[in-house]
Amino acid sequence: MSEGDGAAGYRRFDCNDGDPAVVEDAAESARQAIERGDCIVLPTDTVYGIGADAFSAEAVQRLLDAKNRGRDMPPPVLIADASLLRALTVDVPQAARDLVQRHWPGALTIICKAQPSLRMDLGETEGTIALRVPDHMLARDVLRRTGPMAVSSANISGQKAAVTCDQAIEQLGDRVAVYLDGGALPGHGGPSTIVDFASSPEGVVLRKGALSVAAIRETCPSAVDPDETEPERAPETPAGPPEAPPPVTSADPAADDSASEPAQVWSKDAGYASSTGDGDDRYHEPTTDELRITHPVEDPDQPSLFERSDDPVAPDLQPTAPESSQDDSPRTPEN
Repeated sequence: MSEGDGAAGYRRFDCNDGDPAVVEDAAESARQAIERGDCIVLPTDTVYGIGADAFSAEAVQRLLDAKNRGRDMPPPVLIADASLLRALTVDVPQAARDLVQRHWPGALTIICKAQPSLRMDLGETEGTIALRVPDHMLARDVLRRTGPMAVSSANISGQKAAVTCDQAIEQLGDRVAVYLDGGALPGHGGPSTIVDFASSPEGVVLRKGALSVAAIRETCPSAVDPDETEPERAPETPAGPPEAPPPVTSADPAADDSASEPAQVWSKDAGYASSTGDGDDRYHEPTTDELRITHPVEDPDQPSLFERSDDPVAPDLQPTAPESSQDDSPRTPEN
């Protein structure tokens, strides 16, 4: 069932009962709104999100305006399938591929270097893109129809994220064309956890969310948590007068001068150097026009023109090591 708000101009679809006809009508209406350049609100596995066409600069700006948010906080991009990772990014480290294989779909957002030929204007991304596959069937159904969407939490910037459709409507009102009501979301785990692989092949946890750092480190043991401080070293005990070595006797034939040498103590460097590679060893990826091609309704399981594989991340993408070090780090998306 759908309902409008008269002069408000938006449509709301109640998808709680899972009626296939209602869900189909809701998903198709959402697709049409995205095609027009409008914003929609949809449920995810974390909180409600406001979405727009990731390939339309005007639509993305409309999303930012709806949230009263600047371009310095670019939204992440939600995709329906992990196989799109190779079409939207380059130089994906092995740690990132392992992490998404385990936690996608789920509350994990990864930041990678964006495909240079990708024509997306999401804001001040500094050549990166944040990606996530939500663990929500309705959200992925819509994404299969629309293609990649820029999605941020459905709230005015600085206010509490919406965990019900009513909360989203209260904050965003007619700034959104279509609301998909998927019921109350748990929301207890917070937003997705963001791990940056653009500045480090080991991953840097930029935001802690529903996925814990401990869970991240089960797959990526070397992932960096900037909130962790280096443990303090125990104070050194003042050295006393050196003890005389034991006398060499016939009962100790193996003793020699090396017994009196002080032992060497090695300390582990706990520092961390962030780096980004800007090498030219790029491989050709599909054009943006190809990315714009979406699924026919009768075959929703095929992700556009890109090959699917049983492995959520295509095995032919080989990570390359960073070539240079720089101080710049990507902006942190809000959701």
